[in-house]
Amino acid sequence: MTHRIAIENSDIAFDCDSGQSVLDAALHAGIELPYSCRKGVCGSCAGSITVGEVSGVNAGAVRNDTCSADQVLYCLCAPTSDLVLKPLSWKRLDPSARKTFTAKVYSNELAAPDISLLRLRLPTGQRAKFQAGQYLQVLLDDGSKRSYSMANPPQESDGVTLHIRHVPGGRFSAQVTQLRPGDTLQIELPFGHVTLLEDDSRPIVFVAGGTGFAPVKSILDDMLKRRVKRPMTLIWGAREAQGLYLPAAVERWQKQWSDFRFIKALSDVPTESMDDAYAGRVDQALRAHCPDLTEHVVYCCGSPPMAAAVRSAAHNCGLASSDFHADVFVPGPAAVQP
Repeated sequence: MTHRIAIENSDIAFDCDSGQSVLDAALHAGIELPYSCRKGVCGSCAGSITVGEVSGVNAGAVRNDTCSADQVLYCLCAPTSDLVLKPLSWKRLDPSARKTFTAKVYSNELAAPDISLLRLRLPTGQRAKFQAGQYLQVLLDDGSKRSYSMANPPQESDGVTLHIRHVPGGRFSAQVTQLRPGDTLQIELPFGHVTLLEDDSRPIVFVAGGTGFAPVKSILDDMLKRRVKRPMTLIWGAREAQGLYLPAAVERWQKQWSDFRFIKALSDVPTESMDDAYAGRVDQALRAHCPDLTEHVVYCCGSPPMAAAVRSAAHNCGLASSDFHADVFVPGPAAVQP
C-alpha cells in the first residue's frame, strides 16, 4: 500500500511505499531531510509527525534517546497512514549532484600506524558536487558499501581524500594498505546532511574522535577558503598523541584565525606526562573548556558512544537540542572469515 506524505507549511508531498522508510521515500522524491548514518544511531533525522501514524521498519523501534517526546527517526519509521511531517529543515535535492565514479588511487599514505590517508582522483574532466561535511560510499565487489567522509573541501572537486582507520576484520579497511596508485574504486557521492548553515555566525565547537576529524577538516578548510570568520573551537580526541595525525592542518588554522582554539583530548595518557593536552575523553574536555554553550553550535563526529556522551555533555552545558549536529561513524559488517 502507498501512503501520501506531506511537509507541513509547504507544497511538498510525495508517496511512500509499504515498508519504505519516510527518509528513503523523501530522498527518492528529491527531498532531503536532515540525516547522516541512516541506521537509527546518530539522531540527525529526528523530526515530528503532526498528522498520521507510523510503525518501525521491519517492526523495529521508531525512536532512540536522541529524540524528544514528539519526535521519531525518519530513517526507522514507515507510514501506516497518510502523514504530515514537521522536520527540523528540508530542501530540494540537486538531481545532478549524486553520481557514481570510477576513481583512481592517486596516493596512499600512513598518517598513523592504523590510519591511511587515501587520495582518489576522478576521471579527467569530471567533478564531484558535495558540501563540506558530507560523505561518500565505496561500492565493493560483493555489493556491500562502506561510508567515509570527504576530508578535502568541495573546492577540490577533481578528487576526494579519505581518512580510513584499519578495523580488524573490516571488509574494506583491511584492504586499504594494499591499494597502490592506479588502482580503481567505485564510489558514489554525496550523502549526509552534517553541513554548516550559511547564515549562522554563532560560536561553533567541533568535537572529533579519531578519524571523525575528516569531515571537520573538510568544513574548516572550506571555511578558510571562503574566509568565514566566527569564534571556533576544535576538540580532537584520541587515545594517544599519535592518533592526532594531521597537526599541520591544525597549525594552519591557528595561523589564519586568531580566535581559533584547539584542545587535544588524550584518554590513555597519564596525567603527569601531559603538557598542552587535556587528560580525558572529548566529552569531559567539552565540559571543562566549554561550560556554557548557550547560543553555540556543536558539530560532533565519531563513534556512537562518543557522540552520545558529547551530546549529553553539550546539553548539560546549555546547548539547545536543535544546535547539536552529529556525524556518527557506524561500522559496516565485518568481513566473513574463511
